[in-house]
Amino acid sequence: MSSPLPAATRTPVPGVPHDPAALLRGATATQYARLTRAVVDDVAHRVAAADQPFSGAGRAELGERCDAVDLEAPGIGAAEALSEAAALYAGNAVWFHHPAYAAHLNCPVAVPAVAAEAMLAAVNTSVDTYDQSGAATLMERRLVDWTARRIGFPVGRDERGEAAGADGVFTSGGTQSNLQAMFLARQRALEGLHGTERAVAQSRLRILATAASHFSVAKAALLLGLSQDAVLAVGADGDGRMDPDALGRALTDVARTGDTVMAVVVTAGTTDRGCVDPIVPVADLADATGAWLHVDAAYGCGLLVSPTRRGLLAGIERARSVTVDYHKAFFQPVSSSALVVREAADLARGAWHADYLNPSHENGELNPDPNQVDKSLQTTRRFDALKLWVTLRALGADGIGRMVDATCDLAAAVHADLAGDPELRVIGRTDLSTVLFRYEPDGLDPARADALVPQVRRVLFDSGRALVAKTVAGGRPCLKLTLLNPDVTLADVRAVCDLVRSAARGLLAGEELADLDAPPCRGIHPRLTREEDA
Repeated sequence: MSSPLPAATRTPVPGVPHDPAALLRGATATQYARLTRAVVDDVAHRVAAADQPFSGAGRAELGERCDAVDLEAPGIGAAEALSEAAALYAGNAVWFHHPAYAAHLNCPVAVPAVAAEAMLAAVNTSVDTYDQSGAATLMERRLVDWTARRIGFPVGRDERGEAAGADGVFTSGGTQSNLQAMFLARQRALEGLHGTERAVAQSRLRILATAASHFSVAKAALLLGLSQDAVLAVGADGDGRMDPDALGRALTDVARTGDTVMAVVVTAGTTDRGCVDPIVPVADLADATGAWLHVDAAYGCGLLVSPTRRGLLAGIERARSVTVDYHKAFFQPVSSSALVVREAADLARGAWHADYLNPSHENGELNPDPNQVDKSLQTTRRFDALKLWVTLRALGADGIGRMVDATCDLAAAVHADLAGDPELRVIGRTDLSTVLFRYEPDGLDPARADALVPQVRRVLFDSGRALVAKTVAGGRPCLKLTLLNPDVTLADVRAVCDLVRSAARGLLAGEELADLDAPPCRGIHPRLTREEDA
């Protein structure tokens, strides 16, 4: 007897209609409003009630709860499905707004942006073509122009509304922005070459960046088919900032071997230390050699609106391309990033024609509609620009900038507060909002301090009471605080540091107990009798 077909391949029963309330349309608008209000109310309650950044539920427990949901079962209805999802997902989410969350580059999100997210999700605009987006395309272009002006790029539009100066496009994140920048740099370096000549030239392309640059630069080289040794590490100072003299030597070495520098990548906000490479002297060298200068400001782009720290990005206007991550430094929900180029012609190097999306002519004349699909690596693309638009209108650029400054000021205060701490040793400095440190009191073996780093992080995560990150700096593991919440106070961070101390002390005490033949509490606990007292 043959077995029944798997549920996923069963043939629908003829004549049985689909659920008429399944899709958002005029007839279901009231139900949509009711369901959405219920979700918003539930999330608002959870945000207000969160007393720690994570539930502390174990991975095995969460895995069992996920596996227990029968995804092949008949539908249970929208309200029940949302309630079930809220219990599983929201009930075990990591809350970035909680003051004890200090792990990664995740920011709490601006309230207007969250509301805008609901708007764009319901309308479901795709901004690849104008006839799918209308005003959305024009709003995104305005925000690209706004960002370009903040960078210092020339901005203008021709009579058709196309970019006559800088240009850009929103992306899913810094990784995609960096990939597209490297793709455009490669296209420029190989312009006019074909066949074997192009393949040989591509094998000799090199990217110069520090070891602290984001891993997406090396990943982009892999995806673009460059050689395995295409990304060359440039020397840096003790805090990981690119050394211009080392860059000069690297440029000379590449030229001497007959290879070609495809791009020089400056990092404006390294992931671990939050340091900004010196852009001006690097730009001087890039200009002198004709290398494409890309500034990865995914983390540091908030400095563009900072009232006090904008000078850290001096020279960024000399880049050919810049990565900005609004969902790191502008308090936007994921995803919200962009690639901005100084010259529109550079962005055009990646254009690809598909007549059903971007017809060049209409009724014998140039198509007058704006064309965004040529500018993006994506085709279907969310209208993520709406969130930033609403945030800027609600808070103003200066309002966002003051929030950016608050995070940087907090990091500076934490660095000062931990200076000379008898147990926590700070490592390096930051230009932005990170703090690297180790639990390393006098007398503790450095190797034992190394081992404590992942153990402390794990203990805190498993408890759900605080989240810190771990990384490696100067060849040694360390803990990392990434402070992207402008509402967090020095007292909040001190509380997290106290949890780190308690966890480290507890781990060390546990090891000492495990090494003893008999527990020391026998001479102390009132319910235990020492042999000599019997």
